[in-house]
Amino acid sequence: DKIHPRIQETAKRLWLIYVGLTALLLVILKMAGMNFYDAANHALTTMATGGFSTKNASMQAYDVPAIQYPVILFMFLAGTNYSVTYLALKGKLSQVWKNDEFKAYLFTVVVLALVVSFGVFYLKNVDAQAMPFEKAFRDSLFQIVSIMTTTGFVSADYTAWAPWLTMLFFILLFVGASAGSTSGGIKVIRHLVFVKNSFLEFKRLIHPRAVVPLKLNGRVVAPRIMTHIIIFLLLYMILFIIGSLLMSVMGYDFMTAVGAVATSLGNVGPAIGHVGPVDNFAWLSDTAKWFLSFLMLLGRLELFTILVLLTPYFWKAN
Repeated sequence: DKIHPRIQETAKRLWLIYVGLTALLLVILKMAGMNFYDAANHALTTMATGGFSTKNASMQAYDVPAIQYPVILFMFLAGTNYSVTYLALKGKLSQVWKNDEFKAYLFTVVVLALVVSFGVFYLKNVDAQAMPFEKAFRDSLFQIVSIMTTTGFVSADYTAWAPWLTMLFFILLFVGASAGSTSGGIKVIRHLVFVKNSFLEFKRLIHPRAVVPLKLNGRVVAPRIMTHIIIFLLLYMILFIIGSLLMSVMGYDFMTAVGAVATSLGNVGPAIGHVGPVDNFAWLSDTAKWFLSFLMLLGRLELFTILVLLTPYFWKAN
């Protein structure tokens, strides 16, 4: 939905929201104990979902609730469609709740946070490490929001928790947050439309003569949009498979290859393998860095923008 009919006014209001939230987070982090420089840097990279930190340990260096919970909240806001944030600030909460993507985004975060929290709490206490539930919940929620919004901050080494949790975080590399936000990745709305259409296809098979339109936010989704989403998802997975194969050819192990390609396409940051939450990409070869940089650009511009430039049809048309 449009914030304002005029593009200039829309841009102005988006900037006000963005700058306002960044400034608010800066103040909160400063009051929570960060020095001004660190607070400013983390506020900027949180709202931009960039995830860069002034500390090598990322947010593990600030393992206190007063800092990590505000960062979680603002990462979540940064991954929310700015139209939804604008409606919330205007007090139109009923319209916010009518947004199917926001509900799916919130539902995914809450459910996964609870599942992972209980999983981590159980594992740590079985191993006699006596982790408080609050700590397990905070680390789980932080990493889920960080990965989903493609911010990439790290508060814990999730690859050390359990194999099934590592796999869960790997899958999250392909999710993304909301369209119309600063996050990268595939985006929740594409997954939502794809899942809804898949369920409707079963209805169409059972009732072949019935007209069962796909609706989102109370509006019918055009077949052309559905086709575009299917092509995007298919193309994304093809690029992931080819990219992983090429990384394997370069000599990297399976976990590192698939992790590096998935996180690069999604613009996330930490992944699995030797590019996990406590590792980095500095040790990779120059060839791998150039290749992954191309994938990052490809993913950030949503595939088609770059791929169109590589087709001969584009240059012939011009």
